[in-house]
Amino acid sequence: MQPLAERLRPKTLDEYIGQQHLVGPNAVLRKMIDAGRISSFILWGPPGVGKTTLAQIIANKLDTPFYTLSAVTSGVKDVREVIEKAKSNRFFSHNSPILFIDEIHRFSKSQQDSLLGAVEKGIVTLIGATTENPSFEVIRPLLSRCQLYVLKSLEKDDLLGLIDRAITTDYVLKERNIQVKETDAILRYSGGDARKLLNIIDLVVSSESEKDVVITDEMVTERLQQNPLAYDKDGEMHYDIISAFIKSIRGSDPDAAIYWLARMVEGGEDPAFIARRLVIAAAEDIGLANPNALLIANACFDTIMKIGWPEGRIPLAEATIYLATSPKSNSAYKAIDAAIALVKETGNLPVPLHLRNAPTKLMKQLGYGDNYKYAHSYSGNFVQQQFLPDEVKDRQIWIPQQNAAEQKHAERLQQLWEKRYRKDQP
Repeated sequence: MQPLAERLRPKTLDEYIGQQHLVGPNAVLRKMIDAGRISSFILWGPPGVGKTTLAQIIANKLDTPFYTLSAVTSGVKDVREVIEKAKSNRFFSHNSPILFIDEIHRFSKSQQDSLLGAVEKGIVTLIGATTENPSFEVIRPLLSRCQLYVLKSLEKDDLLGLIDRAITTDYVLKERNIQVKETDAILRYSGGDARKLLNIIDLVVSSESEKDVVITDEMVTERLQQNPLAYDKDGEMHYDIISAFIKSIRGSDPDAAIYWLARMVEGGEDPAFIARRLVIAAAEDIGLANPNALLIANACFDTIMKIGWPEGRIPLAEATIYLATSPKSNSAYKAIDAAIALVKETGNLPVPLHLRNAPTKLMKQLGYGDNYKYAHSYSGNFVQQQFLPDEVKDRQIWIPQQNAAEQKHAERLQQLWEKRYRKDQP
């Protein structure tokens, strides 16, 4: 018998739950689907929010051939074979055949390269699905040819509606007398993942021999503890554990950080996923307090790509402990956010004339580059001059924090710029 999640898979947009910002009335993707023509796009979102289902619904709605590849099991040869099939079928449909690639972030560069021509020529309309940020894993030429749509975790009302649909419309469950007395545990363990929620209901109901089933929080918790495989590394625990891992590093607790790392290693987590998070943590949470942290994290990432499992656990452990024991600073993270906010607030302020490039005679006549002071021509390779636009010339954006490395930079800046730079946060 098919799992409940498969039996309840929506067939139309009206049955589809959530993602109203994409498929609701007048939403961008809904308009394209209703118009009968779509362009290639990538769906990015957590597991169980309807990426595969949405692709299938679109194919059914447009009445076009639909091909599926899994990035885990398919190679370049498989991609080329599907493209050849699509070429032979494209004339039998008003729209180009749809090629759906699940977990497209796992495709290698050569596999992605083999898609480029077919997507660019319209031989196939590509729909990719990924749980990872596409900018990290999808090659730029392919990404530039696709729209990117972000799917969100399902809201509480969406999940409650799905529970009701399951027990009242599924041909198996509606034969049982099911009462959902409490929902907190189901919602907590599902973590916004529709597939996980339906798997939990399936597990709980199938474990009861009586026709009458009363679902409570205690029952759900007990059944899941008895069946740890009901959790998967892509569900709530995946996000909870990586959150605990990063927060332990940020909180300078190497014991906790290495524990959560071990949990991910034992759970079969993708080592590249862990290594990417270490790179982010090194930049966001350690930053200028210890710039070597970013070098260590990057070296860890490169090493993982070279040696794989199981030896990859060792550089991951090394980088984790190093980052957890390093001094912490988020001053660079805060500075770029402050600078972006300033740009949004002030718009495209003109570049001061003395900082402008003057490659032509006319530009020189207009004063471009006039009075620019070349720092290396002055004592100490520094001379005071204005580098910000007039409207924000006195604004301090980077605020050095209380750690030895940044205080050293702050002292130097105070000597150079006198009163412009503060040594610490206000």
